[in-house]
Amino acid sequence: MKLNQCMGYELEKAQSNTSEDFFNQSEVIFTDQGEEKTFHLLYVRYFDEQLLEVIPFDQEPLFTSGDRSVTIKDIVGLICLLSNPSFRKRKRVYINSVDELISYFKGFNYNMLQDLFEKLGNNQPYTINPSIIYSMN
Repeated sequence: MKLNQCMGYELEKAQSNTSEDFFNQSEVIFTDQGEEKTFHLLYVRYFDEQLLEVIPFDQEPLFTSGDRSVTIKDIVGLICLLSNPSFRKRKRVYINSVDELISYFKGFNYNMLQDLFEKLGNNQPYTINPSIIYSMN
């Protein structure tokens, strides 16, 4: 699998009677078996605060890659996609449980993220090596 793009953003209200401004969306564009796919993960924005307590980063932005500040919204979809291979067959996933979301982050190898975003920032795809997704700690 090759990663082509990872990004996240906060949803905004389309109409005054909607609750979209309580959600974030993380998007990953990847190539799997020669086919380009897009994966969208929708989750409750408040979960970002909960994730900061379990990931090895202290604050937002998590780190800077080139001129891009990488935030939790940028990595959530990626980590969920890599942690749950069945998501490769889905276009959209909604997570409404903080415990479920945190479960995807357990054991993840965060060391690969800086290199990944550096390559993507240079418009180069990043080939995923399954052996580096999870740390042995």
